[in-house]
Order: sequence, then structure tokens, then C-alpha cells
Amino acid sequence: MSAELSPKEPRMEEWMAHLPCALWDIPLCNLAIPGSHNAITYCLDMNDRSPVDLTQPDMLQKLDRYMKPLIRPFVYKWAVTQQQLDCGVRYCDLRIAHRPTDTSTDLYFYHGVYTATTVETVLTEIRVWLDTHPREVVILSFSHFLGLNQELHMLLITAIRATFATKLCPKTESVTLRNLWAQGYQVIVSYEHKLASGQNDLWAHIPYWWANKCKAEALIQEFEHRKQHGRPGGFFVTGINLTEDLKYICSHPTESLRDLVISTYPALLAWVREQSPGSKVGSLNIIAGDFVGESRFAPSVVALNDKLLDGSS
Repeated sequence: MSAELSPKEPRMEEWMAHLPCALWDIPLCNLAIPGSHNAITYCLDMNDRSPVDLTQPDMLQKLDRYMKPLIRPFVYKWAVTQQQLDCGVRYCDLRIAHRPTDTSTDLYFYHGVYTATTVETVLTEIRVWLDTHPREVVILSFSHFLGLNQELHMLLITAIRATFATKLCPKTESVTLRNLWAQGYQVIVSYEHKLASGQNDLWAHIPYWWANKCKAEALIQEFEHRKQHGRPGGFFVTGINLTEDLKYICSHPTESLRDLVISTYPALLAWVREQSPGSKVGSLNIIAGDFVGESRFAPSVVALNDKLLDGSS
């Protein structure tokens, strides 16, 4: 599926900078923002010495331990996703782990297996990207911590602060692009752990609507039901990521997560284009997906902000 832009669409790598000025004073939690589910796991460690992460079913962990050459290709196919700031993603779902047998303090991302790239390396890459895109703002959601003790949490928080420094946006009542640009803030960090409580530069956990479905129709039905009860008051994520379970994987041995996602994107994006950002009941904010660079995902989400200009949201 082509992700090329039409002449009227902004370049996705700087879409925030090109939003109409009428949107600069709208809180970010009322804008439509593209996100990436399980971001950074495009660099899963292909070395067989990397264990399956401990969140996986016991059966899968045992099979991987004793039948690695047979099982590992399935794990990779159903775990790999991608994240690219250049294609418009401004929310990243970051799942952090410490490898169980690692004697160092290095931290990695994980989804099925661990990444080959450390968290600190990726954070530095994000900061370098932000330096060259001074009017873009990213929301980094650190959650689903695996194997981290209090010392490792503190080391991670210290690394976040050292990496982004004055780019870190403190918790405030209203965050708009105009205010962020004026103060040089480019990073909002959500940290799902009790250590974040009372920390002015670490935002609370951002709610994530997860449908836990492997079919597009069931996912859409679930979200339509949730919309009837209203949206959360601040930032929140609607994850159009489909969920494959072990039964589905075993019954589709020649497929991968990418095959599943790409085949369902036409239906999912048709639903996305019908949505509206804003503060009303039924409005959406961050919309996250998988393999977002291989579809019209980001342009479709960003285009929803036009509805705020004509008063339809």
C-alpha cells in the first residue's frame, strides 16, 4: 500500500509545523495525533540467544526453550512492528525491559523478544531528530515495565531527563502548540509507575483503548461502543492494532502480523476517516496502529484536524 502524499498534503515529517494557525491554540489532547503501537520493535534481536520475553504464555516459553529453531521464526513474524517519526508518528508506545540474565543496567524494548538496540540509544536518536524538527512535538509513553527494580527505574528517568533536558514539557493544565513552541518544549513523557507521582516532568499514564480483537469488524464495534460513554478528559489513545493470540498464529502458519495488519487497513482506515477530534462525546485524540509507514495511516489521522476548522467537531 502506497503512503505517498498528494500535492495538497503536508510532509508528514513536519505536519505539526504546517497545521493552520487556527489550530495552534487547541489543546493537544483535542487534536488528532498519529501514534505507533509497540514502537521501536522494528529492531528485535534476531540472535537466538535473546530469550522470549516473560510476558509470553508459558507454553510458548517452553517451546522456545526446547524447539527454538522451529518456534523462533513464528515469534519474529508476529512480533515485529515499526516506528518512524518521519512518517508522521507523534505518539510512541514504549515497553521497557531489563533482560533477565543481563548483569549490566542496559534496558531494551520488547515485544515477544527483546530489541537489539538499547533504550538510551533510541532516546538519543529521537532527540537528534527533534533538534532538526524544532516545531514537532512527540509524546513518549513508557509502560509495561518488565524486570525493572527501583534502581533501574531511577536510572531510566535520569537518562530521559539528561537526553531531553529543556525539551521536556512539565505537567500543565493546557498544552497547545503555540505555548510549546514559545517555550521550546518538544517532549511529553508519560511514565506508568508510582515513581512518577509528584514528578513535575513525568505525566501520568495515558489511557489506551485496546480492543483485543483479531478482526477489524470486531475492533470497530468495540470502539463504537466505548465512544458512546465519552472520551477521557486528557490525552488518550485509541489503538487500532489487532491482537493475534496463539490459536490464531497456529491456524495461520504462513502469515505474519504484517500480513494481518495490511490486509485489514482498508477497513480500519475507512473507519478512522469517519472520526473526529475534539472534546465532545465520541471524539478521538491519539490513534495508534502497527506498520504505520506502510499505509495511508498518518495522513488519514492528521487530516481529521480539518474538521476542527469547519466546526464539525
